[in-house]
Amino acid sequence: EQYQAYRRAVEGMQGMPVTIRTVDIGADKPLDKGQKEDTHLNPALGLRAIRWSLADPAMFLTQLRAILRAAVHGQVNLLIPMLAHGSEIRQTLSLLDFARAELDNRGVVYGPVKLGAMIEIPAAALSLPLFLKYFDFLSVGTNDLIQYTLAIDRADESVAHLYDPLHPAVLRLLTDTIQACHAQGKGVSVCGEMAGDVAMTRLLLGLGLRSFSMHPAQILAVKQEVLRADTARLGPWAKRVLESEDPALAMTEPLSARPDNEPCRVDSGLGPLPNF
Repeated sequence: EQYQAYRRAVEGMQGMPVTIRTVDIGADKPLDKGQKEDTHLNPALGLRAIRWSLADPAMFLTQLRAILRAAVHGQVNLLIPMLAHGSEIRQTLSLLDFARAELDNRGVVYGPVKLGAMIEIPAAALSLPLFLKYFDFLSVGTNDLIQYTLAIDRADESVAHLYDPLHPAVLRLLTDTIQACHAQGKGVSVCGEMAGDVAMTRLLLGLGLRSFSMHPAQILAVKQEVLRADTARLGPWAKRVLESEDPALAMTEPLSARPDNEPCRVDSGLGPLPNF
């Protein structure tokens, strides 16, 4: 059943790449509406995403086999959420190899996949050499990265006002991830509310981002911002924002004037936009 669903998605994209994230449930993403409410004190810190998958290898292998089989029909990127430990990376890769071996033993064909990891935990953002050693691309999950960096439960109204995507620490982790991927020629995208917020588009472009992941309803507005963007001016401006004690205030400052002899470089990097 999973294979058929993935196959329809891959064939429907007619040769364009499809990114499939492995099961990402827990905390604010229940398995279904009928699921009992999590009784743990801190469900956001509990058994969720890749932790859930590694705790149930049989379930995880079923999904991995389905994704591998669907990769016969087009380009598939396999994305692993919420990794933080080297042991989790090694377990995941081992299970992926085991899924391939199972398909070989059954005589079932499967295709190659590019392997990616979500950067959602500060520990992952501070362990980029380890992640770039094993993965073809990274995707920054800003919702959880902000939540974990600032110790803010974004579902808790009493502290929701402290949830700040422009906190200097958040911007530093985001920037370091983008730069590390560029340095090694690895793909990097940003997902979460930040990627689909047009108020953030110019800043993300200035920080070097070229691949955005968002809800389809946000694509046109973000696309319009991208088409208007002049990255020759956005880069220095974004650097000032990054170095500011108050990035939100710095974002209101005008872009520096472009020298008359400098050509206007409009970045319409819509090849990877959107990636959802």
